[in-house]
Amino acid sequence: MDELVVDAMSSPAVRFGQELARLRRARGWSQVGLAKRMGYSNTLVSYVERAKRPPTRNFAVKADQVFETGGTFYELWRRHAKASLLEGFPEFADGEAKCRRLREFSMMIVTGLFQVPEYAEALAYAAVQRGAITQPEAEQRVEFVLSRQRLFDKKNPPLIHLVMDETCLVRSVGGAPVMAKQFDRIAELASRPNITVQVAPFALGEHLPFALPVTLLDLPDGSVVGYAESHARGYLERVRETVKAWERQYDQLVVEALPKAASLALIHKARKELAP
Repeated sequence: MDELVVDAMSSPAVRFGQELARLRRARGWSQVGLAKRMGYSNTLVSYVERAKRPPTRNFAVKADQVFETGGTFYELWRRHAKASLLEGFPEFADGEAKCRRLREFSMMIVTGLFQVPEYAEALAYAAVQRGAITQPEAEQRVEFVLSRQRLFDKKNPPLIHLVMDETCLVRSVGGAPVMAKQFDRIAELASRPNITVQVAPFALGEHLPFALPVTLLDLPDGSVVGYAESHARGYLERVRETVKAWERQYDQLVVEALPKAASLALIHKARKELAP
């Protein structure tokens, strides 16, 4: 595989463009020639090389295929995509990709790991309408959310335990058709042997142990880290005493949430209520 030669001080988009141009020239290809091989327009290739347009996930995958770089461009794309994410999240995503066990509590919205594309798009484009992010940043966020779901297809996927607050089932995102697809996806994932889904009902009231979404990752080295986020930022928690406290609270949540069968019944009920 060609050695990755990039300017460490450049932005991820610039690094991607520089590497694309370097390998293209090394093979004696014009931008038109590369565009034909990739199935894109030469204008797009030119824009990406000059960092005038951000690369997409599909563009990166195709570049790896054409240049036989074994994931080099995909990794550069990941770095670019992570640059538009919430502070603290990129580091968490790196841990998530290699974890052996993932325990998560989600509130208000379905966790990104379980989101269908339409659900992720509705959230991202609503942020664009609010002026919180740009359209290109929204596209990058959606692509990155979906790329995280490669975790499900690993040869030895991690054990995943998700507790969803009941608000995730009643808060409509993208309208009824999108929610129907989302409920179907949750039910499908919950049927896998390595995935458990529970619902924390409204009846828990003040006994809900967490006030914010929380994720616990068991890493290959045996350590456990926690991740939590507010509206403005996220942070990775490594202090063992704090993480142990989160684990105790999570264990309490698992006991008090609805059992797996009852949780799936509630999800199916919410799905049926969307039927015309």
